[in-house]
Amino acid sequence: MINDGKLFKAQIPERSLLAAPADGAAAAAADSSSPSPSGSSRRSVFSHLGPPASDKERAARERIDAQKYDVEAWEILADEAQSRPIAHATGIFELLVSTFPTAGKFWKMYAEAMIKASNDDAVRHIFSRCLLSCFHLELWKCYIKFIRRVNEQKGPESKEETRKAFEFTVGHVGMDISAGPLWFEYITFLKTMPISSPQEEAQRMLLLRKAYQQAVLSPIHHIEQLWKEYESFENTISRALAKGLVADFQPKHFNARAVYRERKKFWDQIDQSLLPVPFAGSFKEEQQNSSWKQLLAFEKNNPQRLEPALLARRVVFTYEQCLMYFYHYPDIWYDYAMWLAQNGSNDNAAVVFGRALIALPDATIIYYAYAEFEEARGSIKDAKKIYETLVSHEKIANSLAHIQLMRFVRRTEGIEAARKVFSEARKSPSCTYHLYVACAVMVFCVDKDPKVARDIFELGLKKYIHEPSYVTEYADFLCRLNDDRNVRALFERALNVLPAEESVEVWNRFLAFEQMYGDIPSMLKVAQRRKEALTGDDGVAVASSESSMQQLISRYRFLDLWPCSSQDLDHLAQQQIMLQKLEEKQLAIGNVQGAKKSQNSVATPPKNLIRPDVSQMTPYDPKPAGNDALVLSGLGLQGSTAMPGLASRAGLGRGPADDSSMEELLRLLPPAVKTFLSQLPPVDGPIPDVDLVISILLENEVPNPTGPNGSTKSAAATSGRAGRHAKRKDLEAQEEDDAALQSQAAQSGPKDVFRMRQLQRSRAVSNASAKRLQQSSTSSGLSAEKSVSN
Repeated sequence: MINDGKLFKAQIPERSLLAAPADGAAAAAADSSSPSPSGSSRRSVFSHLGPPASDKERAARERIDAQKYDVEAWEILADEAQSRPIAHATGIFELLVSTFPTAGKFWKMYAEAMIKASNDDAVRHIFSRCLLSCFHLELWKCYIKFIRRVNEQKGPESKEETRKAFEFTVGHVGMDISAGPLWFEYITFLKTMPISSPQEEAQRMLLLRKAYQQAVLSPIHHIEQLWKEYESFENTISRALAKGLVADFQPKHFNARAVYRERKKFWDQIDQSLLPVPFAGSFKEEQQNSSWKQLLAFEKNNPQRLEPALLARRVVFTYEQCLMYFYHYPDIWYDYAMWLAQNGSNDNAAVVFGRALIALPDATIIYYAYAEFEEARGSIKDAKKIYETLVSHEKIANSLAHIQLMRFVRRTEGIEAARKVFSEARKSPSCTYHLYVACAVMVFCVDKDPKVARDIFELGLKKYIHEPSYVTEYADFLCRLNDDRNVRALFERALNVLPAEESVEVWNRFLAFEQMYGDIPSMLKVAQRRKEALTGDDGVAVASSESSMQQLISRYRFLDLWPCSSQDLDHLAQQQIMLQKLEEKQLAIGNVQGAKKSQNSVATPPKNLIRPDVSQMTPYDPKPAGNDALVLSGLGLQGSTAMPGLASRAGLGRGPADDSSMEELLRLLPPAVKTFLSQLPPVDGPIPDVDLVISILLENEVPNPTGPNGSTKSAAATSGRAGRHAKRKDLEAQEEDDAALQSQAAQSGPKDVFRMRQLQRSRAVSNASAKRLQQSSTSSGLSAEKSVSN
């Protein structure tokens, strides 16, 4: 259980060092906030700043106005701000840190610019704003550097303040895998602290031992070097005491080193140069998100076997570092808060949810998660405030927010209070028919009052009778009540007011109802009325509808049971696609004719008519097309995707390929392959699965062909004689090569021993290969003879 209340409430050690600037102008500059581009799409985020100082800055501003999270443009602005006077750069830095509040490198640039301008008060204010929400190692090093510079000006008595700042720093970012140099710097500082008494010397030794022991147990870079220095430190003080301390810490240190090696593998996959931007769907974002989640899972598994408090600090630190790059990801915030809640730190989980709402004010799912968390732990008032905040949010308030508030009030205050919420919510401009359905179903299922539920449906029908989905929901409710008479009346009322192109869903539901509750005459009557209603006076369908066969299949199917085969369904689907393409062509012809008749009016399809894009779809035709199909059939491309690159270039899968694309495909093949493929027989039908055919051949025994008069035996004998003849031929060739080599060596003078040895070695390899080939042929011949004799 985690009960560490200081995880999010750590205080800066010296208030005087990080207090708000006393200078009013500096405070105003530091507190200036940038306008949100979401508030006005035409207003620039740089409208409160002066004109750009260069063309490069102007171009970057224009890019950011067009795309708020243009990372490259922000990087350009940051570089420009570093080279500008602080008066001009302050506004840009404020925009940088407000757009990327967890980008440690921008905070570091901002602080360094103020340090360069000798504005210590502004530097203190910057660090007070960013340190506890941005666990960026380089930023914390900049903080230490600033503290040391400020305290050096005060004299030796300020060393204690610097030591506290070091403790504060290593306590927060000392677990960073790259924190080794920071620990060395801290230990070196402790060694150089002025000592004026034996008590101070003893105190310094205790601080050094504590720092070393913390460092050697942290899975970070340079952990082995830290261990060597720790051993030397203990041996310098007392060899007798060092033996016991080192023996005590050595197993823990070896465990930390093993964890470091595993931890480093995860960190090597993480890119720490990313900026916190919303999800854009790139592969790198997915890869980095996965890498961080793997690292988090690794830390949660506690491979170092830490105590609960230390484990909590380690996991919290990893989550905080992850949020530096995935600040706009609700799943990271939710996992963070729920991990804290599951480990007994409910207060810290509530803090995380609050931070998540600040980071993602438009993420409704975070509101629901936060409210659920508060309701689960018994904070009913806090949960209700969250729901009320959500429904009062002008940008994201919708019917779903009102529905969830109504359900929450029903759970906590009763059905009557929930009805009051419904009465207020139906007056909201964001209310839709979903609110009426939710309230009616809640009253029917919870309060067991069908009369009130029906009254709510009737109340909504006055306003949403033109919504087919609402009509079908009301019909389902009446079916629950077995009120078939009113179901038919509801369908008739709705169909009288709905236009034909919007009534398809209601007609389908009406037909399904008659099939379930009516008889054959009533069902056929509704089917005929549906056909007439969805067909115009000119005989053209005013809305996309199913064919007669499809209607028949729909009437007699049940769940996943179908009254026909899958081939029949595919055939009907192909016919439907061809019909839609024909309708589109007719529509296009009508548009052209209408444009010719009147230049001022353009014939356009109805606004409510939504059809899929089927321009690239065609029925599958496995038959070869022309002589060129012989090559494609042999190549395995006709009607298949065996070679998608060539098939796409030749137009395969979109219909018959033209001559030019076919020639281009054949030109890619070597002449020998082209000749071979042209001699293959065409494949009339589906291409066989090569792997399946090979597996069947391997599993079955293929009988040896036997002719009259023992033809197999004679063939085997011939094979054996041929092998012996080849062997004699190889021996004669070897003797001729040796003689030639010796004659050449005699003519050239001294023997070339190296060359002769290489030739003999290559000849031995070739002879061994020939011998294996002969043995295999001889064994196959003998087996054939044995099978024939049997």
